[in-house]
Amino acid sequence: MSAANDEAFNIDQVRANFPALAGEQVFFDNAGGSQALGAVAERIRDYLLNTNVQLGASYATGKASTDRYNAGYAAAAAYIGAPKDEIVLGPSTTQLFRNVSYALSSFQPGDEVVISVLDHEANIAPWLDLAERQQLVVKWWHPSQSSSKSNPKLAAEDLGRLLSPKTRLVTCTHASNILGTIHDVAGFVQMVRASASPDALVAVDAVAYAPHRKIDVKALGVDFYSFSWYKVYGPHISLLYASARAQARLRSLGHYFNAHATLENKLGLAGSNYELVHGIPAVVDYLPDSKWPGITAQESKLQTALLAYLNTQPDVTVWGEPAGADPGARVPTVSFTVAGRSSRALVEAVERDSAFGFRWGSFYSVRLVEQVLGLDAGDGVVRVSMVHYNTVEEVQALVAAIDKVLSRGQQL
Repeated sequence: MSAANDEAFNIDQVRANFPALAGEQVFFDNAGGSQALGAVAERIRDYLLNTNVQLGASYATGKASTDRYNAGYAAAAAYIGAPKDEIVLGPSTTQLFRNVSYALSSFQPGDEVVISVLDHEANIAPWLDLAERQQLVVKWWHPSQSSSKSNPKLAAEDLGRLLSPKTRLVTCTHASNILGTIHDVAGFVQMVRASASPDALVAVDAVAYAPHRKIDVKALGVDFYSFSWYKVYGPHISLLYASARAQARLRSLGHYFNAHATLENKLGLAGSNYELVHGIPAVVDYLPDSKWPGITAQESKLQTALLAYLNTQPDVTVWGEPAGADPGARVPTVSFTVAGRSSRALVEAVERDSAFGFRWGSFYSVRLVEQVLGLDAGDGVVRVSMVHYNTVEEVQALVAAIDKVLSRGQQL
């Protein structure tokens, strides 16, 4: 499926970068993992075939391998506006945050951590475990009472009421992997800095945000920030940023005889897969600053087309921002439920008669689904997660397929 060409954003040229899009499958499960750029696969193949040796050797291939690895790290750091010694690449955001939780060593019993209930468990479980191990007090950050049940949002004023002189860590998501809601992370950081604990660390899960917007960690002012490259058109590897002041509070998890100067030294644990690191520059090259306006505009069209249909269905509840025109409000991860219908059965019914790939479930955000949305986490929501290589025609065809199933009238 294809859309008309646009001078600012040529969808046919975009899709040509992704070999998987040439097949029959239509990918609407991108929040679980986007399709990889062909250039990423080529770089991984090239590394394995030509420089697949241990780093640091003095022979020619060893030097080439080390140079490629270092270039991958440099590209990843530049992508988020950070110096190379303030990032580490590893298996997953889940693992990297867990490593941070074991390296934080400056807390005292009775210190407080503020944890958002809207988050993926990757940005909850490590901090709960940290609190238990170090006898910290947990304060849950719930959605603002001014937001609706179907569109829960975190608000700075609610955070302000949770902060105290004992606050040491605040965690939240940049964009919910179910709701698609974009949160004002910079505003949250400003609230923390103006509080009675201005030195409290702020940890942000950006996995659901990173595929859709440019990132500048220095402008945000965060202390920890993590996302997965395999959801940003790249290889299955993740990035963690830690500010210099945050690193000062981390003990090293590395071998005693190695250096402990950089974040990679402290938390890497040999987890930065060499060939995957070499694949990252292809993603960075694909996403220059000039490309983001076109990406944002395309994704706004996609979510507007889907939401326009869902909002007209009397039995459908859209979870998250109901309108799609404002790119500052949400990313094109759209979740919904249908009254009296099983989310799983709806997805499977559509998939039986089509090539659409989308999902049902709670997507590791069980607390959000159960405690905030009041849904059964076993069945969860229907989630359609789009990115810029999807087309309006694909969305329209999906809408027709969903409408066909819903119009049958039977219980699913």
